[in-house]
Amino acid sequence: MQVEIEHWGPVALITVNRPDAHNALDLATLRALRQCLVDARDRPETRAIVLTGKGAKAFCAGADLRGAPANPASVAQALFLATEPAADQGLYIRLMDLGELQIRKPIIAAINGYCLGGGLELALQCDLRVASTTASFALPEASVGSVPGVSGVHRLLRAVPTAHAMQMALTGERVDAGKALQIGLVSELCEPERLAERALELAQRIAANAPLAVQAIKTLARSTAHLSDEQAQQLTELYWGALRDTADRQEGRQAFTEKRAPRFIGA
Repeated sequence: MQVEIEHWGPVALITVNRPDAHNALDLATLRALRQCLVDARDRPETRAIVLTGKGAKAFCAGADLRGAPANPASVAQALFLATEPAADQGLYIRLMDLGELQIRKPIIAAINGYCLGGGLELALQCDLRVASTTASFALPEASVGSVPGVSGVHRLLRAVPTAHAMQMALTGERVDAGKALQIGLVSELCEPERLAERALELAQRIAANAPLAVQAIKTLARSTAHLSDEQAQQLTELYWGALRDTADRQEGRQAFTEKRAPRFIGA
């Protein structure tokens, strides 16, 4: 299978399984990945998702250019099609944009080895990024006459300071794990053999929190970045109000008073 999904209690572990191709993404793999993400999104028991690549060499080396189909249609023809037919007509990058899947559960990227091109763009769509000490990162598209096709420049500029983002995008050079940690591209580093365990620990910690609150925080983070302080506050008040009378908020306050672990039910 190109993509595997395992369930560890409230955590879904999704693994791109093409180690011989550095976990590069062809059409079949992209479709399998999206289906696994949808399955995790729609599984009530799942509260957090970990995304990784098989083996120690690569998280994902981007689009599988060797497996890319010939473009049977012009860009103009493909542009106005829905996602699936557009991909069949050569606009495969649309499958790499996960926004339309509307996944409000947190996604942690566990980055092992190469995280290049579309692989980095995939990781940038995750909410947390932890990496092994052997990981490396790049947007090399300029060196092959293209641009990062899945809002890579936009997302990188939001993830790290402008000077670092522009140097990566314009040179196409790789950044090692230490540099990635220094500039804030990842939140922490682990030894390769500890990476999966650490990512699952983080996911389990997130999953122990109130599910509706976690999803509201992710939604606010994605929805308010471009807003003024006043607009952000207005939206925050709406989400705060929506959660105010939930069973989980009452349980959280009661558990705090009683000095015990809360038992959240997602309601």
